[in-house]
Amino acid sequence: MAASSVAASELLHNTSKHLSVLYSKAPCVIRQISTCLRCYNQPQLRAESASQQLVGVVGLEIHAQINSNTKLFSSSPVCFLAPPNSLVSFFDASLPGTLPVLNRRCVEAAVMTGLALDCTINRKSLFDRKHYFYADLPAGYQITQQRRPIAVDGMLTYSLLGGIKRSQVIKKNVHIKQIQLEQDSGKSLHDDVRSQTLIDLNRAGVGLMELVMEPDMSCGEEAAAAVRELQLILQALGTCQGNMSEGQLRVDANVSVHRPGEPLGIRTEVKNINSVRYLARAIDYEIQRQIDILQRGGTVQNETRAYDAKLGETIPMRDKEGLQDYRFMPEPNLPPLIVFEDNASLPAGIDACQAVVLQKIREGLPELPSVKRDRLVQMYGILPEHSFTLVNEDGLMEYFEAVLKETKAGPRKVTGWVTNELLGQLRQQDMSVAQSLISPLALAELLELQETGHISSSVAKQVFQEMWSSGKTALQIIQEQDLGLISDTAQLHSICQKVVDSHPDEVHAIRNGNKKVLNKLMGLVKKETRGRADPVLLLMRL
Repeated sequence: MAASSVAASELLHNTSKHLSVLYSKAPCVIRQISTCLRCYNQPQLRAESASQQLVGVVGLEIHAQINSNTKLFSSSPVCFLAPPNSLVSFFDASLPGTLPVLNRRCVEAAVMTGLALDCTINRKSLFDRKHYFYADLPAGYQITQQRRPIAVDGMLTYSLLGGIKRSQVIKKNVHIKQIQLEQDSGKSLHDDVRSQTLIDLNRAGVGLMELVMEPDMSCGEEAAAAVRELQLILQALGTCQGNMSEGQLRVDANVSVHRPGEPLGIRTEVKNINSVRYLARAIDYEIQRQIDILQRGGTVQNETRAYDAKLGETIPMRDKEGLQDYRFMPEPNLPPLIVFEDNASLPAGIDACQAVVLQKIREGLPELPSVKRDRLVQMYGILPEHSFTLVNEDGLMEYFEAVLKETKAGPRKVTGWVTNELLGQLRQQDMSVAQSLISPLALAELLELQETGHISSSVAKQVFQEMWSSGKTALQIIQEQDLGLISDTAQLHSICQKVVDSHPDEVHAIRNGNKKVLNKLMGLVKKETRGRADPVLLLMRL
């Protein structure tokens, strides 16, 4: 006994030693958990008080490409993946004597976006020239709105899942400082083999909305949720398609850290992040990088950084210590942009079809994502977290409602199948809802077979997997594999008797009051029947 006690003592000592070495080498992992997800999922892992702990501060600048057939100031078409330099007008190429003509569709899109985000729409806004060397913008300046943008002082309300089981819907707000109209630049294509850079001007002059968000967020998860909500709003409005992989939505993140109650720290800018997932990772990495620098006694540099998705790190691009002088000046070729309240406020001689009228745009606002979530909860009685999933996944809400129309199964049951079985398969194979191998009608047929007692719930899941891999209908699979529910009481009695007779110990335990053993016998019967036993009759037989 003494020898075993000594051995145990040595084992505990060595284990403690190994753990102390492990944690001394990896403090950043602990800090990252406590800093980035502290409000939602993880307990505090450090004893440091809230007033001493460094926390992240995040603001976003988002460039949303306006969904328009033509560019902001020219009649050139807008088309992704068109042959290089095939969509360039004389104005886009900045030939002498060409003048800008404002695209009314782009103005209406900006106004509609501003209204959806509770912004104040400026009845009079101005255009400016921003002088900056753009190798892919022939004019040498960008037409934007610096002095008086089209919309100001808005609010974006977004939601994210938190709590211990990530099932609690947490609502947050971020203030929108302004929305401004501006031109996009062209695209530089770097040929490292020939050591040359080629310019494609197809994108030059495409209309953009720049949305400037105040630094109201604290981590990558919040920023990603805010951008996803904005993406859904823009898509619902039709003002921007929001496809980040095609550059229709580009995000720059301004990141700093500070101690609560103290002034904000020196910020860095992480440029051109093209996915919501990478946005969260880039911000969380940058927050932790800055915390590590300050805890080592260093100083965070005011610089522009890029996110390397392969490394999972932000890397330096250029410093911002010298204040860039953009030499803004009023755009002399564009008059002030006037937005009218209603048709009654139009001056004499102004065609209502050519004017931008707030009342008309306000009346055309569609159902927004937050309203959709509330409607789903109230109409179908589903949980708020399920409405969050249904609305946030492209096409999932429409899929859910299409299934619901074709089956007598309840909304909560359909929700479970759509958010668990269907979405699980889609994510496993990195597919979108539109690429689903099972149509809403096919899933509804499966649920109807289960609802009417033709198959059990376990068989239904088995059939679903077979439908996904084979492309056959639920009825075909059930008939081919003889998966229909066994409702014949004599047959079921015979199977149950066989199981009971071969497990006398379990029967004895049940007779002595151990009801939990009954679950084992039911499991054996289900195995014997391949899940085809009617559960109600099964309980009666056992």
